[in-house]
Amino acid sequence: MASLLAYQLRAASRKPFNYGALSLRARQLSTDITNKATEDDEPKFLRAVEMFFDRAAKHSNASEETLKHIKSTDSVLSVTFPVEKDGKTVMIRGYRSQHSRHRLPCKGGIRFSSAVDLQEVEALSALMTYKCAVVDVPFGGGKGGIMIDPKEWTEAELERITRRFTLELCQKNFIGPGVDVPAPDVGTGPREMGWIADTYRNFNPQDVNGAACVTGKALSLGGVRGRTEATGLGVYYGVREFLAFPEVQARMKHSGKIDGTSVVIQGFGNVGYWAAKFFEANGAKITGIIEHDVAAYNKDGINVEQLALWRKENGGSFRGFPDAQIIENPMSVLEAECDVLIPAALERQIGMRNAHKIRAKLIGEAANGPVTPAADEVLRKNGAVIIPDLLLNAGGVCVSYFEWAKNLSHLRFGRMNKRWDERSKEQLLSLVEGNAGHPLTEVERRQLIHGAEEHELVYSGLEDTMIVACNETRQTANAKNIDYRTAALANSINKIAASLAGSGSIFTHA
Repeated sequence: MASLLAYQLRAASRKPFNYGALSLRARQLSTDITNKATEDDEPKFLRAVEMFFDRAAKHSNASEETLKHIKSTDSVLSVTFPVEKDGKTVMIRGYRSQHSRHRLPCKGGIRFSSAVDLQEVEALSALMTYKCAVVDVPFGGGKGGIMIDPKEWTEAELERITRRFTLELCQKNFIGPGVDVPAPDVGTGPREMGWIADTYRNFNPQDVNGAACVTGKALSLGGVRGRTEATGLGVYYGVREFLAFPEVQARMKHSGKIDGTSVVIQGFGNVGYWAAKFFEANGAKITGIIEHDVAAYNKDGINVEQLALWRKENGGSFRGFPDAQIIENPMSVLEAECDVLIPAALERQIGMRNAHKIRAKLIGEAANGPVTPAADEVLRKNGAVIIPDLLLNAGGVCVSYFEWAKNLSHLRFGRMNKRWDERSKEQLLSLVEGNAGHPLTEVERRQLIHGAEEHELVYSGLEDTMIVACNETRQTANAKNIDYRTAALANSINKIAASLAGSGSIFTHA
């Protein structure tokens, strides 16, 4: 843990435009990527989420009527609006799904991708509902997306698109601190969240809590320290906890220690990069990192920061990196022998075409829906341990919850108590030194009396959340003799059902 804390303290051309052809090509590329591992008869993303839900529902305490309520999507917004580009008018399509309003606000990211469609948005919003419940974050599930390839638009054009979509959300009451709170997702980040927050504020100047209408903002706009690395850190915490379980160690024939564990990571975006950094900082060996074009592999371990710097300085590609073997068929590295495999890219990356070839002992789903239902069964029959997406990648929404709470309180975490804590510790330490007759050095004193900074409180809250949720999942799995995905979903269903039962149903019964 000391090495993790040390690392945490250190962490701190436009192309010619042919919208129709580029959008179609980008969408086809995305579809190809998510179909490479799957057979034609395997279910699409939304159906896969529903199948996992149905499997878990059998182990829940909810009635059939309640299960129907939980499974159904509450509301979906579909909008189109015009944007001018190079003298032409382009119609932009966007979606926002509110899967469940049993707790408010709804919570979920907004992605910019040519592959965005209504089914994907509904599936992701359902996952958000279950994800929030499993880690006890008091939100309903939401998700949004705009069907564009952000690489084909200038910054000014992206700002106009983002602000216009936010206007649509404002007009339809699909955004607000107590209604629906977006966050970053694929193709979006703090910049887009800042545009959303500013647009909302301009249309709701009387809302003193307006900064809480969106999370994932820059610090200067009310963001929280630790949000950027939150999902990757949550992945690390989750894998660490499961490796500590004796039954997992026995199944994997593993020591249970992160130090020396071999890890392969698919996806080197925000989640994959930070997960790799935290695993590496705690002694794991990152043997493979997979991107959409190539993969880097070194059985002795890859220096994560060196690879990230190389990619940044060489056109966004691993090609030519001298300290690893560059694999031209990146999907093949999913099949490499390793202790832990972290799919942190897109959905449907492990299907019936490659599930039987996966040699990892533990699969940690940092992406949403990376394993299809049929592949899930194959992997488990072959002895693999699977930590499900709704549990493992919940770090992002957990820290988004902290940011939302910070915005509502209008107070930085630690501001009121940091110095008080330090003075109290200093007085206690002086008493101990006097009784022991052995004064500490100034460096030792500062380390012992140090009051928590905001990012340290965020890390602590995230770690506690993941520990509790992992242990709840384990207890249900062992008690019912079911897999961890089914256990996590069953816990989620029971929590949502209890919330619905406690609040009652207005206008449902005569």
